[in-house]
Amino acid sequence: MNVTEKAVSVLNDLTEINNDRVAGFEKAIADINDANVDLKAVFQEYSAQSRKFSQELTAIVAAYGEEVETGNSVAGTLHRAWIDVKSLFGGSDRASILSEAERGEDAIKAAYNIALEKGELSGAALESVIRQAQDIKAAHDAIKALRNAAKAMN
Repeated sequence: MNVTEKAVSVLNDLTEINNDRVAGFEKAIADINDANVDLKAVFQEYSAQSRKFSQELTAIVAAYGEEVETGNSVAGTLHRAWIDVKSLFGGSDRASILSEAERGEDAIKAAYNIALEKGELSGAALESVIRQAQDIKAAHDAIKALRNAAKAMN
């Protein structure tokens, strides 16, 4: 695998987990009861964030002249973590919802860390992934803070 193929593989993995994050948040939004309606806006924001990130990553892959793939990925375990989280949003209490959201955020945060540690990215791709990783970390920290507040209220 040459340098471009390795970079494309990393970018495709990140695209895939961002797509899973969108689906996970959309599942949570659909399942949230009226008592936690404020979380819908938070989850919609992060769902939109991942849609944007997927589009950016897809554009970078296209700029390499490569095809975007979202099949099996190197980050398969992390990818599955968001899929697993999607099925767990059935809990209706605030702390449970936020705990599962944080678990999903842990998965995508780890995927970005792995992507950066591999050292396969450079130039605009690296800059985009670093920026996205910072935004993902901020989202994770915001959800964690909401979860901690919800647990403190119980």
